Amino acid sequence: MPRNPYYTGPVTDHFDGTRFFVPGFASDKGSADLFRFLSERRARTRWPKHVANPPRTGPVAERIAGNALRVTFIGHATVLIQTQGLNLLVDPVFSKRASPVAFAGPSRVNAPGLALDELPPLDAILVTHNHYDHLDLASLVHLAAQNPCPVLTPLGNDKIMQSHNSAIAAQAFDWGAHVSLSADVVVHFEPCYHWSARGVRDRRMALWAAFVIETSGGKIYHIGDTGYFKGEIFRAMRVKHGPVRLAILPIGAYEPRWFMRDHHIDPEEAVAIFQDCGASYALAHHWGTFQLTHEAIDEPPKRLAIALERAGIPAEHFQVKRPGEYFDVPPQTL
Repeated sequence: MPRNPYYTGPVTDHFDGTRFFVPGFASDKGSADLFRFLSERRARTRWPKHVANPPRTGPVAERIAGNALRVTFIGHATVLIQTQGLNLLVDPVFSKRASPVAFAGPSRVNAPGLALDELPPLDAILVTHNHYDHLDLASLVHLAAQNPCPVLTPLGNDKIMQSHNSAIAAQAFDWGAHVSLSADVVVHFEPCYHWSARGVRDRRMALWAAFVIETSGGKIYHIGDTGYFKGEIFRAMRVKHGPVRLAILPIGAYEPRWFMRDHHIDPEEAVAIFQDCGASYALAHHWGTFQLTHEAIDEPPKRLAIALERAGIPAEHFQVKRPGEYFDVPPQTL
C-alpha cells in the first residue's frame, strides 16, 4: 500500500492504516469519470469575471457577548462566527485562486467580504478539510503572523500546515473528539460524506470533518462539504447533540449530479439536512465565489428558495448572505 505522508495511527472503523473513509460509503471517482467531467466543461454556464460586493453597513464587531450569535459570510466557505465573547474563523480562504498554483485554477469573482486586516482578534480557526477552496496555506501563514491562534483541524491536516510553515499552530483531532475553547464553548469533530486530497496520490490520506460548536446559547452545526447519501449522519447528529440553533450548510458546486452527488449537496439536499438535524435557522455558504462546477452563479439561492417554499420553511429561517453581510441569529426555537 502507498505510504501516508500526513498521518500514522492505528486502524479504526474509518481508517484502514493508509486512507480514511466513511463506513458503508464509497465516493471515489476514477480517471474515466474525471475525463468525462472535464470533457463536459462546455456545458458550464459562464460566470461573470467580477461581481461587486454589497456596501458594508458598518464596522466589524470586535466581540459579541453572551448568547447573542452573529455569523458573517466572508465568501465561499469562509465564515466568521462570533458568540460568547469568542471569534471563530472557519476555512479561511482569502487568496485569489483556490488552487495549488497562483497562475491557474478557479479564480474568485468577488473580493472577501472582510479583508484579512479587517478581522477582529481570533480565538480559534477551524479548517474542515484539505481541498484548496477550504485549506489555503497563504491565508493561514498570514493569520499566524498577524492574528495568531490555535488552528483546529481533522487528522493529517496539521502535517500539511506545519510542513509548510511551523508558525501555524495546528492541532489535529479525530471524529468524536472535542476541544474546549472556554467554559461556554466546546468544538466537536463529527463525520460527513466527503473526501480529501491535495494532489493526485494522496486521496483520503487526511481526514475531513464537520463541526458542532456547543455553546450555552445553542449549538452550531457547520459542514464545509458533504454529500447527502442516505442522510444517516445528519439524523445521527440530532440524536447525539439534539436540535441545533444554527446550521451552516453548503448550497453550491453540485452540477453535474452524476459526478458531484457523492461530494457536494444541492440546495434541495441542504434543506433535507436542515430538517434532519433539527435546525432552527441556517446560513448558506459555498456558492458565488469560485466556479468549481457547471451551475450558474445565482442558481443555488434560487433553487434554495424554491426548496424552502416546497418544504414549508420560511425563507428567514434559512438565510443567504453575500460577502460582507452578517446574520444575527435569533434564539433557538426547538
